[in-house]
Amino acid sequence: MHYFEDYLRVKVLGIAFLIVGLLTIVVLSGASVAHAQATSVNSGSKVAVSSQAGRHDLSTLKLKIVDFLNTQTIGYPGEVSVNAGAIDPHLRLAQCPEPQVFLPKGSRAWGKTSVGVRCNAPSAWTIYVQASVNVSAQYLVAAVPLAQGHVVAGQDLIFETGDLTQLPAGIFTELDQAVGRLVNVSMNAGTVIRQEMLKIAPVVQQGQTVSITTIGRGFRISAEGKAITKANEGQLVQVKVASGQVVTGIARQGGLIEVGF
Repeated sequence: MHYFEDYLRVKVLGIAFLIVGLLTIVVLSGASVAHAQATSVNSGSKVAVSSQAGRHDLSTLKLKIVDFLNTQTIGYPGEVSVNAGAIDPHLRLAQCPEPQVFLPKGSRAWGKTSVGVRCNAPSAWTIYVQASVNVSAQYLVAAVPLAQGHVVAGQDLIFETGDLTQLPAGIFTELDQAVGRLVNVSMNAGTVIRQEMLKIAPVVQQGQTVSITTIGRGFRISAEGKAITKANEGQLVQVKVASGQVVTGIARQGGLIEVGF
């Protein structure tokens, strides 16, 4: 009887030790897995931070584009405003110490346009960003109907203000650019004046009696003659004098011809 009780006691103790050993193994295994997971998470965070630190700040590129366009538009008339469009926030551009802004072939700093930004080192990349340049200034329109052949006077024109980038090319922004020219095509009042609508009026007409001035070292000779051809300001014109001789000079306002000697 005592032998059987001792046998049971030994069995129970053996099973207890076995259970304790298994529980220890499970606890240790769980701790190892948790430590491995924590190490993995920490390692991932470092990679993310490193990747973020290596990306170029897109907002600085927009500022560079605006600065570039402001420089390109120096000398424009009126009030100039520039705007750089949105850059895709999902772009992951490598950090660039000296990004270069440029106008692609066929683009100009006028109206809606496209601007390029490139990086050459350490990583090469190029992006294109939509931008706009608006120019608010005065321009000339016809104050009254103007007939073909009419010589434009100051009272024939008035100024209006608007965005020049939305108007046709070749408009006039200064009064003296248009006054004195001939109307090339009839137009109604309110028409925006463009260069092809006016032509430079000749200062000398064919057959016109002109005054010839010949200037040399220590002398000045004046004479009259008839213009063989018409000419604009500064153009060469041939003139026949009373003796029948033909001379060539430079046409000036008021029917004056300058002949060098």
